[in-house]
Amino acid sequence: MTGFPVFRVADLDQNAPTRFDLRPDAEMMSGLADELGLLGLRKLSFAGEITASGKRDFVLTARLGATVVQPCVVTLDPVTTRIDTEVRRTYLANMPEPAGEEVEMPEDDTIEPLPVTIDPAAVMAEALALALPLYPRKDGVALGEANYAAPGTEAMTDETARPFAGLANLRDRMKDKN
Repeated sequence: MTGFPVFRVADLDQNAPTRFDLRPDAEMMSGLADELGLLGLRKLSFAGEITASGKRDFVLTARLGATVVQPCVVTLDPVTTRIDTEVRRTYLANMPEPAGEEVEMPEDDTIEPLPVTIDPAAVMAEALALALPLYPRKDGVALGEANYAAPGTEAMTDETARPFAGLANLRDRMKDKN
């Protein structure tokens, strides 16, 4: 996203926070909505600050707010969701290098290597993408049950797939005989 400040790490103040307040215009929001596959995007804001942490590390903290419109996963009707979330990125000058062929995810998923520049607009776009509901659904809409079977056979349902359904039927038949 162009038009917003990108901060060179070398120019950031070590003693005072560098504040930012991003409010994209309609054209920028439309482009971001297209990029993220949204039906609509309104009221997008990203405000926060970048502060020094130690001698060479930095922390970006911000508040993301947005109203998004996505297609319902069941009906494809528009579903509007309000997103309000805190965002944190910790930029480390000496990022620990993974050892070996297998790499485990760190417990703190906000840690990133310190770049030459910090772009709050890029962080905003990434944070919005991560905050989107994965399966938006209109209120009161439920996904029906789908049953598939080969011709001439009975379809397996959720009820018959239960592991003890057959035992329960057997128990009931045994009670009836007694």
